[in-house]
Amino acid sequence: MTAGTGPLHIDAPTTTRLLTPAATADVLAGVLRAGFDPEAAPPRTAVPVPAGELLLMPAALGAYAGVKIAGVAPGNPALGLPRITGSYLLLDGTNLQPLALLDGAALTELRTPAVSALAVRRLTPDDRPLRLVLFGTGPQAYGHLDAVLAVRQLAEVVVVGRNPIGARALAGYARTLDVPARTGTPGDVAGADLVVCCTTAREPLFDGTLVAPGTTVVAVGSHEPAARETDTALVTRAEVYVEARAAALREAGDLLVPMAEGAIGEEHIAGTLADLVHGRVPTGRPRLFKSVGMAWEDLAVAGALYRAAREA
Repeated sequence: MTAGTGPLHIDAPTTTRLLTPAATADVLAGVLRAGFDPEAAPPRTAVPVPAGELLLMPAALGAYAGVKIAGVAPGNPALGLPRITGSYLLLDGTNLQPLALLDGAALTELRTPAVSALAVRRLTPDDRPLRLVLFGTGPQAYGHLDAVLAVRQLAEVVVVGRNPIGARALAGYARTLDVPARTGTPGDVAGADLVVCCTTAREPLFDGTLVAPGTTVVAVGSHEPAARETDTALVTRAEVYVEARAAALREAGDLLVPMAEGAIGEEHIAGTLADLVHGRVPTGRPRLFKSVGMAWEDLAVAGALYRAAREA
C-alpha cells in the first residue's frame, strides 16, 4: 500500500491483509440488508481483443463509485502469467474524484469467493462438518477453499483438476489447514455435501444425476452464455439461486444452455442472493448457486478495503 498526493494504492498483499473472506462476505451481506437491489446494477461490457477479452464493470453505491477494467487472457498461464489481470479505480461518489487504485485481480480473488461464502452460509447446514468436492486448481480454487473454511467446518476436501500436479498441490495446501484432503474424480460428487466449481471449463464437469438431495453446488467459473460447468440434469433437479436474475439471464451459460434446450424457463430461478440474505429457506432438493460476478460486489469490497486502509 502506498500513499501520496494522489489516490491511495492498494496492492495485492495489502488486499489480502486488510479483509478476511468472512469479513468480505459480511460486507456484501450488509449491502443487501441495507436494501440495495442488484437487479438495477449496470451490466458488464465485454470487448474481444487479440489476447482475449477486456471487461468493463462500472458501479455506484452509497459513498462511492468505481470501475474495474479486467483482462481475461487465456494464453497467459502458458507464459507463466495470470489469466486474469486488471485494476480497480475507486471514486468519491459525490464528486467522482479518485480515491484509490486497487489491484483488480486481487480484488476479484477476494470478492468472488466471498460471494460464494455468503451463499454457502445460507444454503448449507451448520450443524456438522461438510464434505467438499472442489473443481479447479487455480487462484479461485485456493480462494474458495479459504472462504468456505471461513464459514463452515470441513470433514474432507476432494480436489478434482485437469492438472494432476496442481490438484495434488491444492490437496496438500488443504492439509496444511488441518483438513483431510485428497485428489479425486468427478464421480466423487455423489458423496459431497458441497460442490464448488471454479474452472475455465466450457462443458459440464460432472454428471448432475449423481448429486444427492440437499447437496449445494456453487458454480463461478464462467460469465459467458455458451459456457457452463454444470449440466442440464443438475439444473432441472436443482433449486437455483443467482446474484441477480437480469445478470444471470444475460451471462449464465449454466442456465441459458438448458433454457435454449427447452429444459427450463426463466421461472426456474428460485431466488437471488438477496432473498437468501433476507431469510429465504432452501428446500431439500439439490441447490445450485450460479455466480457470474457483478460490479456492485467489486465496489462494495473496494470501498471496504479503502476504509480499512485509511484506518490502518
